Amino acid sequence: MVIDIPRERNGTFDPVLIAKYQRRFPDIDRKIISMYARGMTTHEIQGHIEEIYGVETSPGLISAITDTVMDEVAA
Repeated sequence: MVIDIPRERNGTFDPVLIAKYQRRFPDIDRKIISMYARGMTTHEIQGHIEEIYGVETSPGLISAITDTVMDEVAA
C-alpha cells in the first residue's frame, strides 16, 4: 500500500491544539498537579483523566509530572 503524504515545504503550518515542540496539552500538567495536591493517587488520577477526557495515560507519566513539581518545591 502506498500512502501519499502531502508536504508543506513553506513551513507556514502552525498546529492549533498542541504547539510545535510540545508533547502534551498545556493545561493537563496543572490539572494533574491539582488532583495530586488534593490527595489523589497516581492510579486515581489516571482513571479520572481517562474517564473525563478519554485519554489513556500511564501512572509513570503522572509521576513524572508530579516529580517535576516536587523538584521545584524542594529548590
